[in-house]
Amino acid sequence: MRIGLTGGGSTTDKIVRQAQKAEVDGFTSLWYASTVAGDPLAALAVTGRETSSIELGTAVLQTYPIHPLLQANRVAAVAEAMGRPGFTLGLGPSHESLVRDVYGMSYDRPGRNTEEYMRIVTGLLHGEDVDFQGGEWSTRSEGRMTPVAHPVPVLLSAMSPRMLRVAGQYADGTVLWMASGKVVESVISPAIRTAAEKAGRPSPRIVAGLPVAVHDDADEARAAVAATATMYAGMPNYQRVLEVGGASSPADVAIVGTEESVRAQLQGLLDAGATDIWAAIFPVGDDARGSVHRTRSFLSSLTTR
Repeated sequence: MRIGLTGGGSTTDKIVRQAQKAEVDGFTSLWYASTVAGDPLAALAVTGRETSSIELGTAVLQTYPIHPLLQANRVAAVAEAMGRPGFTLGLGPSHESLVRDVYGMSYDRPGRNTEEYMRIVTGLLHGEDVDFQGGEWSTRSEGRMTPVAHPVPVLLSAMSPRMLRVAGQYADGTVLWMASGKVVESVISPAIRTAAEKAGRPSPRIVAGLPVAVHDDADEARAAVAATATMYAGMPNYQRVLEVGGASSPADVAIVGTEESVRAQLQGLLDAGATDIWAAIFPVGDDARGSVHRTRSFLSSLTTR
């Protein structure tokens, strides 16, 4: 199994140490939120130089606050500084509560906004000059884009039909959060693969992110998820993907149970169409460190590169 973990750390040194250990333990990737260390890109540039093969991906950087030409140049800078392939750009439009209420920006047309953004940023990262005038984004990039030293795959956080079509048409795949195997099989995989095929693009990656814990009492584990996932209740994007899978909360889609049960659930996710698993390990019970260690050690035993 290709299994990655949630990346993080309050300092660049901690982020580097975490990545080095994850690489030694055989994990294939680490996925970093947009707020890690203030902005994860500087830390990832350093981390890429201090590791040799582990994939370092963003999950996800927000599109709205950063022009796609500026975003592409930031990415090119990271790829050059890393000195090796292995950086993956995960993008997404984020949520109305953040874009409108925190940044003070319109969130009226996220579908069109994202499609234009992806058209521009992927073209730039493929080495094209982009002259595009859209309803949401425009750019004339000639002479303004830094060459990209190493290929940078682009993944889009996609759950709606339009976003999945955009991901298949322009991106290299999708990075998901809270999408169960049922949703991957019935919605995500068919839509994105059809879009990629129509666009003449390779079969897309589907990186499925879910909370994971190896714990003998599955009910106790789900209660631990419920206690720490209240923030998702106010995010319509996540609520929709949960509802499509017949779930009402993150606790319902978390991968929990004994080693045998967790292995079966992970395999089920791959059988549903996921190509990669992003395991967000969470602690259960009084011994938080021991709980995390147990889950991490078991996942490490399943990884293949």
